[in-house]
Amino acid sequence: MSVRVRFAPSPTGMLHVGNARTALITWLFARKHGGHFLLRIDDTDRERSKTEYETAIEDSLVWMGLGWDEKINQQHRLERYAERIEQLKADGRLYACYETPDELALKRKTQLSRGKPPIYDRAALELTDPQKAAYEAEGRAPHWRFKLEHTPIEWEDLIRGPVKFNGADLSDPVVIREDGSPLYHLCSVIDDADFRITHVVRGEDHVSNTAAHVQMFEALGATPPEFVHLPLISDSEGGKLSKRLGSLSIKDIRDTDGLEPMAVVSLLARLGTADPIEAYAEIEPLVESFDFSKFGRGTPKFDSAELLRLNAKIIHDTPFDDVTVRLAGLGLEDLDEPFWTTVRANLERLSDIKDWWHVANGPVEPLIDDPDFIAQAAALLPETPWTVNTWSEWAGAVKAQTGRKGKELFMPLRRALTGMDHGPELGDLLLLIGPDKARRRLQGQREAA
Repeated sequence: MSVRVRFAPSPTGMLHVGNARTALITWLFARKHGGHFLLRIDDTDRERSKTEYETAIEDSLVWMGLGWDEKINQQHRLERYAERIEQLKADGRLYACYETPDELALKRKTQLSRGKPPIYDRAALELTDPQKAAYEAEGRAPHWRFKLEHTPIEWEDLIRGPVKFNGADLSDPVVIREDGSPLYHLCSVIDDADFRITHVVRGEDHVSNTAAHVQMFEALGATPPEFVHLPLISDSEGGKLSKRLGSLSIKDIRDTDGLEPMAVVSLLARLGTADPIEAYAEIEPLVESFDFSKFGRGTPKFDSAELLRLNAKIIHDTPFDDVTVRLAGLGLEDLDEPFWTTVRANLERLSDIKDWWHVANGPVEPLIDDPDFIAQAAALLPETPWTVNTWSEWAGAVKAQTGRKGKELFMPLRRALTGMDHGPELGDLLLLIGPDKARRRLQGQREAA
């Protein structure tokens, strides 16, 4: 059987990490099996669906390296939905309901107060034609429900294992709004049947929906696909995902937080699996190692600190030739390979390189806590031209004259030369700063902006 999968976002907002994880896992599974990846835009909600969100979703997928083999929009398939809907009405599997939202809320409240589950009571099935006509004369338009059969519903989930429901324990789902527009449930099943989807990957919050969908497939004369329900991710404390790293939308992770796509992919691909989370520069190893059997049922924790760690590791291992265009985009066209090699191990994000460009080129406000020591060190600066041995020569001379060594020697020099307490090896930075700027900073001179 050829694997055919789909990712079906609604263009009602940006693509967030939870949905991005579903997209990635679906894509990895498809690519592992040489399958077909369908991007389906679920845009039947006309009021909330926006073209700009659809574009942002596509851009986010492309940024993550997740190309698709085919794309469809549900709004272009309304005639097909209407055709299948009429079939289901004729078969008695859809029925009109006239309750208002307030009336339904009262029913649910009453059921809960009696200790009963809030399941729709199917009162609409008892309505006579005159009663329906009277409701419509009042101006009520019906919504439509799918009539579930009160029989066992079972499937073998690729992560959860055997799953069992009974149709009698579920509410008949609403599948058509009062304005006649179809809702997610029925459209999704019709699409999955028409596009011969073999595996549906989604969050575990859809498990009860899947039970209803199984019967919808059967009512349409289609074989249900295999189902994979992923545990929802939480934050590092086990709670709902916070907003500490941007808004946790892929767009903001990319544009505002400035993270690398493979950092996001490396984390999301392994989150919740038995495999170690490691930084990958390419996606191919993640495709090769992918297997649903590695996923557990526990709640995986999305740790922003781990994402930043992966991001830093990827940058530290990135060759200069792979970042030249992006560095030019930061306004650093003259930055050369020696500079990149010197500072990249101190970068968490690529944009951090601007801080070290500033350290090398100024202006920098020297931090001089011990003027006498710095004056002694300045007097011992080696003559030009400077070489890779300049730092060791200078440090040796300063040590011999002052008796200082280790941190007591190099930290005051680092603060005076860079205005910072941390950074790349001071010997490497010294060559980037150069003799003229180094001498001025050791003398406490302010640099022109």
